[in-house]
Amino acid sequence: MTPPRLADRLLHLFCAPDRLEEVQGDLHEEFQYQFRRVGARRARWRYWRDVLGFIRPFASRRKSKEYQKIIPFDMIQNYFKIAWRSLQRNRLLGFINVAGLSLGMACSLLIGLWVWDEFQVDKGLPDGDRLYLVRLTDGAYTSDILPGPLAEALKKDVPEVDKATKFTVWSNDFLLRAGNRFGKKVGLYASADFFDVFQYPVLQGNPGLAIQSPNAIVITRNVAQAFFGNSQAVGKTIQLNNEKYYRVGAVIENVPQNSSVQFDWIVNFSEAEEGWMKTWNNNAFRTYVKLKNGSTQAGAEARMAGLLPRYQTGATAKPILQRLGDVYLYGEYTNGKPTGGRIEYVRTFSLIALLILLVACVNFMNLATARSSLRAKEVGIRKVVGARRLSLIGQFMSESLLLNVFSAGLAVGLVQLMLPYVNPLVDKQLAIDFTAPLAWGSLLALIGVTSVIAGSYPALVLSVMQPARVLKGALSSTPTGAGFRKTLVVFQFSLSIFLIVGMLIIGRQMHYIRTKQLGLNRQDLLHVAVEGNLRPRMEAFRQELQRSDAIQAVTTTGELPIRIGSTGSLDWPGKDPKTDASVSTMKVGVDFTKTLGINLLAGRDFTAADTSNYLVNESAVKMMKLENPIGAEVTFQRGKGRIIGVMQDFHLSSFHEPIRPLVLSNYPKWTNYFLIKTQPGKTEEAIQVIEQTARQLNPGYPFDYHFVDEEYEKLYRSETLVNTLINYFGILAIFISCLGLFGLATFTAEQRTKEIGVRKVLGASVGGILVLLSKDFLKLVFVAILLASPVAWWAMHRWLQSFTYRIDIEWWMFALAGLLAVAIALLTVSFQSIKAALMNPVRSLRSE
Repeated sequence: MTPPRLADRLLHLFCAPDRLEEVQGDLHEEFQYQFRRVGARRARWRYWRDVLGFIRPFASRRKSKEYQKIIPFDMIQNYFKIAWRSLQRNRLLGFINVAGLSLGMACSLLIGLWVWDEFQVDKGLPDGDRLYLVRLTDGAYTSDILPGPLAEALKKDVPEVDKATKFTVWSNDFLLRAGNRFGKKVGLYASADFFDVFQYPVLQGNPGLAIQSPNAIVITRNVAQAFFGNSQAVGKTIQLNNEKYYRVGAVIENVPQNSSVQFDWIVNFSEAEEGWMKTWNNNAFRTYVKLKNGSTQAGAEARMAGLLPRYQTGATAKPILQRLGDVYLYGEYTNGKPTGGRIEYVRTFSLIALLILLVACVNFMNLATARSSLRAKEVGIRKVVGARRLSLIGQFMSESLLLNVFSAGLAVGLVQLMLPYVNPLVDKQLAIDFTAPLAWGSLLALIGVTSVIAGSYPALVLSVMQPARVLKGALSSTPTGAGFRKTLVVFQFSLSIFLIVGMLIIGRQMHYIRTKQLGLNRQDLLHVAVEGNLRPRMEAFRQELQRSDAIQAVTTTGELPIRIGSTGSLDWPGKDPKTDASVSTMKVGVDFTKTLGINLLAGRDFTAADTSNYLVNESAVKMMKLENPIGAEVTFQRGKGRIIGVMQDFHLSSFHEPIRPLVLSNYPKWTNYFLIKTQPGKTEEAIQVIEQTARQLNPGYPFDYHFVDEEYEKLYRSETLVNTLINYFGILAIFISCLGLFGLATFTAEQRTKEIGVRKVLGASVGGILVLLSKDFLKLVFVAILLASPVAWWAMHRWLQSFTYRIDIEWWMFALAGLLAVAIALLTVSFQSIKAALMNPVRSLRSE
């Protein structure tokens, strides 16, 4: 049995070369003895104990001073004693360093937890490296909402594809009922090979077999416990939407929160499948494939290139693949290639974490180099009595390590306190797993990196001092590292100004998004699901609501008007075969434009008789190049019909995307929501009317409603998160910078105490002394403004490019950021400056 290799390497590091063989032999002999006596595990621990010196070496060496010279643990222990005493002598500067480092570390740990969670989305599924999302691209536009028959065509015509599955784009929040238990759960309609592609841990039954049956349902652990407790769920019955009964065919583990495919239950398409689901010109599905072992993405895409023209005349788009693990982070496409998405936020906040940590380290370096003249004699005496430069570096690095260990402990405590408030903000369940080696490794790495960054420059500067000059007092009037300190102050405030500009511009853009006219009126607009007995009684429900004085108008829609995803292919007489006629589509009911306040530029809204006519928006008219669109014949999902109205363009989704051509069909059967416009100031009364009517016509369902504004806010959840976090982190970075500036101002005032006393004796005013002490710092802030402004403009300009509709960056934003930075710096410095200026000169000059 051999002792731990890493412990032997440490022995090589500390042990004198001429004694290494002897000491190593003794330790190995003791290890073999302990191995025979107490076993391998405890012997290894005791070997580590002996090597690291946590207890004195074994009996024959316990009192030997010679052995202590071989492994100089006393010297290392001495480093930390001196470091601790140095902290006690300079408690204010020590507090500033610990506070800055702990805040910087806490920020980095929080962002690190969030970044790690982001990278774990869609990770961990079996055969995850073979799973791909299918997208369609024509070069200019890329979409993951695909026609229904594509999945079967991929399995049939692309040899590289092993399995393919599709499921509905929309998630169905349906009522589930089992006995006297009921509740709404989110589910999917999927094809029969869903569980061949997505393999989740199975608790009961066979999900792959169950989903092939039109009468079976697969549920998750949460649903099984909610409806059946701890008893066997397979074989029992669940009613879906108070309509069809399904037999529970399998129970799977809960879908991980960090999965992009979320559901509580899943059933086969066959019961819901209709003709439009089988046509190539209706896009309403997401499709995933599993490639065969050995097949490559490039090979599969090459086979797919000419697939669509075989089934759809004139099709120009081609399928492309995106690895499942990349879908969440790389969701934006340009010219058919992934160009960004969520990964931009991950990179941004990773950079912010690094910069804030650097700001905290800068505080340490600034204050350590500022104190160099005070410690110069200590260094000089150490060198005179024989200390080498390596020993001095070890001393100052030990101080840095000690501070960082304290700061890391405080940072972990801060993170634990902040997580309950941060998790709701980021909509995650972040936590530090103290049982995971990765968590401890990351914490140790953080301590090591910050110790080296914070302590390296002061250690190198102080250890190079010449003892002759130091002991003569040559360094007393010229503090070491003054130029470097100024550079660090400029860096700190450049970052602060950058973040202030970011806070201003992102806040303005979010205000613009919330207040810009969408082309429709979402105020006082709420939606109620079309479910249960409301579906056959849709018109009765609508008419009953319109009798109330608290309600302006009621309509129905298949999709909410701020997240339209379905597309279809439009045809009209004289269409150029090369024209891309893919348009967004909505299935709606009567009074749609009236309810949403959409401006009709020509024509009229739907009536009940308009079963084959269409409404289009301005962009669709421009695409078709129609001079007189009203009455023009077009062919769309419901067959041939005529355009009866032209709507002013309104936003179909977020401001990241341009307004696309839109065609509306009057098809109440396939609508899923009632859109209800209430009278201003009568929202509560309207809700009471809606609830009362819903309970009368649909007694088997719990009443539920949502405001369209809430759904609109969800479109910008990422941007709202960025806005909130950059505000918090910006304030934190400014606070850390101010801590360092306060420490420097305090030290500077102490160093110039006698100078201030002399100036006051000679007649200097308090204001003059205040200007004298503040102007050097303010000069550095002005330099930071000049350096940070162009960088901030470039970064914010690039961020705004992701929005099709955005604000302009104006000069006053940078001026305001600069004024705020100057004001913050002046307030930070002025406290110590005023204190020094008001000091009695007798006290400052009494030692002269």
